[in-house]
Formats: sequence, C-alpha cells, structure tokens
Amino acid sequence: MFKKNTKHLQPAIISAASELPEKQRKRLESSWAGTFYNQFFCRIKEETFAVLYSDIPSRPNVAVNVLIGLEALKAGYGWSDQELYENYCYNLQVRYALGYDRLGDGDFEIRTLYYFRERLSRYNAEQGINLLEKAFEQITDAQIMDLKVRTGMQRMDSTQIASNIVFASRLQLMVETFQRVERMLNAADKARLADMLAPYIQDSAGHYTYRVKGKEAVQEHLQQIGRTIHTLLLELKPAYASEPAYQVMERIFAENFHLLEGGLRVKENTELTSGCLQSVDDLEATYRTKGKNHYKGYVANITETCDPENDLQLITKMQVAPNNVDDAQLMEETLPNLKERTELDVLYTDGGYGSPSADHTLRDNQIKQIQTAIRGRAPSTEKLNLADFRIKQDESGKPAQITCPRGQSVMVHSSSHKKAYVAHFGNEVCQACPLVQKCPAQRGKRDPRWHLRFSQEQANVSQRRCLSLIHQEEGRNLRAAVEATVRSVKHPFPAGKLPVRGQFRITCMLIGSAMMTNARRIQHYLETRKKLEAEQPLVSFFASLKTDFCVWTAQLTLQKLSLGC
Repeated sequence: MFKKNTKHLQPAIISAASELPEKQRKRLESSWAGTFYNQFFCRIKEETFAVLYSDIPSRPNVAVNVLIGLEALKAGYGWSDQELYENYCYNLQVRYALGYDRLGDGDFEIRTLYYFRERLSRYNAEQGINLLEKAFEQITDAQIMDLKVRTGMQRMDSTQIASNIVFASRLQLMVETFQRVERMLNAADKARLADMLAPYIQDSAGHYTYRVKGKEAVQEHLQQIGRTIHTLLLELKPAYASEPAYQVMERIFAENFHLLEGGLRVKENTELTSGCLQSVDDLEATYRTKGKNHYKGYVANITETCDPENDLQLITKMQVAPNNVDDAQLMEETLPNLKERTELDVLYTDGGYGSPSADHTLRDNQIKQIQTAIRGRAPSTEKLNLADFRIKQDESGKPAQITCPRGQSVMVHSSSHKKAYVAHFGNEVCQACPLVQKCPAQRGKRDPRWHLRFSQEQANVSQRRCLSLIHQEEGRNLRAAVEATVRSVKHPFPAGKLPVRGQFRITCMLIGSAMMTNARRIQHYLETRKKLEAEQPLVSFFASLKTDFCVWTAQLTLQKLSLGC
C-alpha cells in the first residue's frame, strides 16, 4: 500500500546531526548533502509512483523518495549496490541527503531496492512510461523555476554508451545460445538431444571459439551450427516456443542464415544489419561504426540550457536508444516535450541532427536550429550555391521569395510537376552580373530569363547552412560546452560502460547520473553566490571609501583654486 513519506519534514530533537559541533553541522547543511536534500529530495512528488503499489490495505511501502534518491546517488557516484547500501546505513552525509538525521531510521533490506526497480521496469513495459524519467523532468522543471534559469537557448549532443556485455563473435554467440537452450530442456529432452548438443556444452563458448582457427574453419563451424539450430527449432517448437532461450535461438538463426531450397547458407558479414543480436544477455543492444571506432550498445542524447546570461546551466532531457538510431530522430522525439516544458526557441546541435523530417518538426514547434556543421559534402567555394541566396519561407515552410547575392528578389513558384520550386530572374540583370559565371541559375532556351530550380530539402539545408555560417562568423560556439556535460554524466562509469544491461536500466542509470550532475551544479552555484554575497559588504565599503576620497580631493582642489594657489 502506498504511503507518502513526510517524516523528514519534522527533524528529530536529538539526532546524530544535531549532536555535531555547530561548525560541523553548518558544513553538513551547506555541503552537497544539504543541496541534494533541499533542491532534489524535497521536490520529489511521490504520488506519481502510487500506481506501483496496491490499493488494498496492507503493509506500507518503503519511502519512494528515499529509493529514488538512492538510485541517483548510485549512478552519480558509480557505486555498486553493496557500496550504496553501506553508505546508506553508515554515511551521515548520505542519510542527511535522504532526510534522515538519525542512523537508525528508515532501515530496510537491499532487496527492497531490487523490488522497486522491478516494479518500475514492469510498469514501463506495460504502459510505456518511465516514471523515473517523469520524476527527473518534474524535479528539473521545479529547479529551473526556482533558480530562474533561462531555457530559451539549449544545446544537444549524443554519446555512445556500452552495457555490461562481452564483445562476442557470431560463433561465440551461437555456442552460448546452445548452452542456454540446453539448460531450458527437461530431463527427457536433454537425454534425447545429448549427442547433438554435446560438442557445444562441454566447455565455455569462449574456449570453443578459441580452438577454431582460421576463416575457413569458422565458416565450416557456422554452417554446421546453422543446420543444428534449424533441426532444434523444428523439434522444440511445440513445447518451447514461448521460452526466451528458444526465441533467442530463433532470432539468431533468422539474422545469420539464409534458408534455401537446397539447404542453408551462412550470411556474409556485409549482409548483417546493425540490429543483429550482440549479446544473449542484452537483446536490445545494437552495433554501430562511427569514424574508425566500433560500438556495441546504446546512444545517450543529452539536452541542457546554454543561455550566456545564465549563471547556472541544467540538464533538461536525457534520452537513451539503441545506438543505430540517428541523432536527428532522437531530436525529433524530444522536441515536443522540451517545447511543452520549457521556453525553447533556439537549439544548438552538431551536423548529425539534420534531416527533412527534423526540419518539419522544428518548424511545427517554432524552434530555430543552429548547427556547428552541416552533414554531407561542403559546397565548392569557387561557385555560388543555394546557401548564398536568401530564401524567405511562409508559415508552412515553403519557399515564397528568394534574393540573389546581388540583391535581385523574385517570387518562388512550384515547378510544373509540383515536386520542386523554381525562381525566374530577370535576363538583363543577370547578363550584367559579375557573378553570372559562378551562379547556379541557368538561362532558359525558350524563356530568356534565368531559372534556379531547387527542392524543399535543398532549401531547408541551405537555410541551416546560412545559420551555421552566421553563427561561425559571430564566433559564439555555444554548443561546445555540452561535451563537458557528456563527460560529467559518463564519468562515474569507466570507459563509458555501465554495470547494467537493457535499455530501461541503462536509461534509469543515466537519468540518475543527470540528476546528480544537476545537483552538483546547483551546489557550486549556491556556494559561489553565497561567497559573493559575503564579499558584497566589503566591496561596498571600499567603494564608499573611494567615493569619499574623490569628494574630498575635489573639495580640496576647489579650495585651492578659490585661494589662487
């Protein structure tokens, strides 16, 4: 049964915190623990999590805000569950951050935290809602409002995240699948299929693949394993089709083999998709090549405020997806949420966030995107390109008017096939133009005017390129600092590898790390502001002293002048 935790609002008269010397107690209150308690813990709306508990009168739940706080601390410090529990039991700062000022209060077994995660995961699978993400957004929105953080300008970046899986070859994955299937079978089926499975269960999958040397030997083993998998799929389907191990075997067969009339054929590496199974322990992880590096796992997309007038910048959104999802798609998915929650007007991104559908979403949400680069080959500097023309678009984003680099403005018309646009420039003006040899407009054979044809996508790209060039000329790269934010979020996890598996758990851990990143930033901001406020009387005193000295000097000068000195 759900019960809200309000005990922390009434501190105990006698407690471990109150028994500290006054100097140490003030340090505790002004430390990260005090900031975490005031700016994060007290803002958690526990009622949101009531759906995870029964309505029937029963034993009340462990405080939800404590469990959420522990998730944030675990991710923010990179603790294991054992380290987290020990700090919860014996670390006064951690307990103070969670609203406990006495060491004996709020005792529970660590398995309660496991049950809470299971409830969150089950609710997310059934309803498609991550309650921890909702809590992060609600807390962040409250922090933004209270600390008066401007949200009109924000920046976005993505980073690769690995889950807790081993980098395995196709052969190793298949052998591991056999071992999982063997454990799934009942005693009778194990005895019946013992000879077929014997070569693959005698040793670990790693040892099996270690003994296979050479590309040709690997192909032979894959061919033989493919035939074995096909046989098992047919024999085990009636009794085991609903078992996870059987479904994994079915998936790995479909992804790695072609079933032909004359038998089966192993797919070449070039035929495999990025969504192929990467681990039997993490079915959602995908494969991606970025530059010269290869990644298995997920991509995290981070959005934060970046207004130069802000003394404090906060992370506003954290997304996680398989790493074969394009950056532009992640941006499209989050823009409506950011627009609803914040006052987002300008979004700074890199070149990976551009696409025709993203342009449409940006326009619908009235958000201007400024990219530090544009995806694709840069246009030649020896000739004019569409980005050198100023295109005026209507409310729906369609080009309405275009102005050439020499200032000639004409209306834009739909082409005869209604699939593109054309602008007609005056013949006399274009003939006398010194840029005529570089201009992309072409003179018509029947119509003497000069015609410039372009598509909607080309117009959108040119607009983004223009904004990018203006941004570079201003010398204000507001997006660059988001790289430090990415590092802050990934820092608790060595080499960017999280100690969990699956998209949901990866998301929860990164949200927890983002929560702690915001809390640390608020702590630094409050300390700086407090220091400035403490120095202000001294600054005012010297300023007044300087003013008095100037007045005295002026009076002395006037007195000398009046005496004729």
